Amino acid sequence: MEANDLLYMQRALELAENGKGQVAPNPMVGCVIVHKGKIIGEGWHQRYGEGHAEVNAVNSVTNKDLLRESTVYVSLEPCSHWGKTPPCANLLIEQQVKEVVVCNTDSNPLVSGGGLQRLNEAGINVRWGILEEEGRWLNRRFFTYMEKKRPYIILKWAQTADGLMARSNYDSKWISNPFARKLVHKWRAEEPAIMVGRQTVQYDNPRLNVRDWPVTGKDPLRVIIDRQLALENTFSVFDGSQPTICYNLLKNEALNKLNYVQLPEEAFLAELMQDLGRRGIQSVIVEGGPGLLELLLAEGLWDEARIFTAPKTFGEGLQAPRPKGKLKKSQVIFEDRLDIFVND
Repeated sequence: MEANDLLYMQRALELAENGKGQVAPNPMVGCVIVHKGKIIGEGWHQRYGEGHAEVNAVNSVTNKDLLRESTVYVSLEPCSHWGKTPPCANLLIEQQVKEVVVCNTDSNPLVSGGGLQRLNEAGINVRWGILEEEGRWLNRRFFTYMEKKRPYIILKWAQTADGLMARSNYDSKWISNPFARKLVHKWRAEEPAIMVGRQTVQYDNPRLNVRDWPVTGKDPLRVIIDRQLALENTFSVFDGSQPTICYNLLKNEALNKLNYVQLPEEAFLAELMQDLGRRGIQSVIVEGGPGLLELLLAEGLWDEARIFTAPKTFGEGLQAPRPKGKLKKSQVIFEDRLDIFVND
């Protein structure tokens, strides 16, 4: 490892994060080009279907002759296949860059070492594994989808200081503060799908959109679990305003933006996640009640849990889950505490 490898790769990761919510199902990628200790080009993958990070970084370099004596730091292995854009490995070879330093190799079987091999065969020095853990965390949705063939599963709930999610009558409005709720809508805009169970629809009648985060205007796919199809179509989730899948045990049916998908009772939740994976859904945020959350936790079908704890008490009511796992981060959002756990 050279002296400034960490500095330049950290910058590449920072650039990559600018693509959050815009590039899926592609990974977030950032690129920094360095010539004799000076950054001469930067770029990131900004939008799905448009130029990749390496393309944008190379295009930002004023004097292309400097590329032959430059090191390219990129947060993910340059692609080696044709997709919506040409292979980035080919671009770096054409520009005859001196060296390429990579954070993570690509789990996509269409790449998976092919980009590094192509660069090596072209005589370009290649190094990888710089800030590898940080890179995998940044693209945890992409890596989970590629390696486990299912979405990255984020559990989210709010609880009182005495560990309750709702009162005995299922009323839960509002536990967290308005700033925390706005953050939740931002999270929804960053994931392609949001999931709840029957009881959450029945008692809360949620819309499951991003109305409090108009920055992107991108509503997620609504995923509803109603095994016996007990819910009436008068609830907001069936209003046709955004694509919705209702997973059940009884029927398959397509109605405009609403799809009913029948699954076997055995391993219902695992089959559901596999079906979402087949549909190209890389991540899902689960905002269900304690019943659904407990089932997912018990089956190990979770990757991350985001838990708001508010300084109020209900005394009695529905107990919040108690996830196992590793505490990744904790912060205070006004009077609420946000803890983020990962399933390790």
